[in-house]
Amino acid sequence: MTLPRLEPLEPRLALSAGVAPALPRPDHVVVVVEENHSYGDVLGDASMQIPSVVPNFRSTDPFIRSLARHGASLRRMSAETHPSQPNYLALFSGSTQGVTSDATPREPFTAPNLAAELIAAGLSFAGYSESMPAAGFTGSEADGGLYARKHNPWVDFADVPASANQLLSAFPKRKDFASLPTVSFVVPNQANDMHSGSIRTADDWLRRHVRPYLKWARRHNSLLVVTWDEGNGDDNHIATVLAGAHVRAGPSDQQANHYSLLRTIEDMYGLTHAGAAADAGPLTGVWA
Repeated sequence: MTLPRLEPLEPRLALSAGVAPALPRPDHVVVVVEENHSYGDVLGDASMQIPSVVPNFRSTDPFIRSLARHGASLRRMSAETHPSQPNYLALFSGSTQGVTSDATPREPFTAPNLAAELIAAGLSFAGYSESMPAAGFTGSEADGGLYARKHNPWVDFADVPASANQLLSAFPKRKDFASLPTVSFVVPNQANDMHSGSIRTADDWLRRHVRPYLKWARRHNSLLVVTWDEGNGDDNHIATVLAGAHVRAGPSDQQANHYSLLRTIEDMYGLTHAGAAADAGPLTGVWA
């Protein structure tokens, strides 16, 4: 398969934001966030070159393991804290915003964030949440608790338009992926993101909902990231896999966290850096 030619970033962007010249500039990035499982739960022994078979799976080749084998798997990726909500905020805004629980914040945040940076640069952002009852919804829970605002950080920021807060059903279909925003976040509901359901249920969900985009992304200069909000141990060791165009298949031992991932996306588009992303190094060595 012939990958699209990598276009260099404009010099003015590289100079203004310190963009690493080795980073690609995807047409689209889709970030899927899973829940509450450590690296070993989903990919097995991190010391192995190829992720090992995980006992929780009945399938001989689950989708997540296949994704890690054919993509770049970060073996030293950590979340910031517990519980869930501060980690989502860290990934989206470079800070936990002082949040230490899953309770809905009382007031909107005015801090820098990825969506606002993209919009200011003339680019676009949307978050797609499963089981949210309506686009632009700002409530705390819905659908019997399957939707939870704690997993939807863009709702918490005053400068992110309501139009960016979309239902999963609005995520483009196979023939329409080119209509995706520059950067999208996809959040399964709590039955499908490993929070309340099994790893196998989440794996099947990813296969159905994500694989069509991944196949398209490889041919259309686009990127898929599947990451986790937090691990289930004190070390907060989480899995993160990158796949799509310009990704070098294989494990990476670079020390990383949510701030590193945010910094990487910001640098791809010559954006300013939100919070702790300014001091985090972007992901390197994972690009073909």
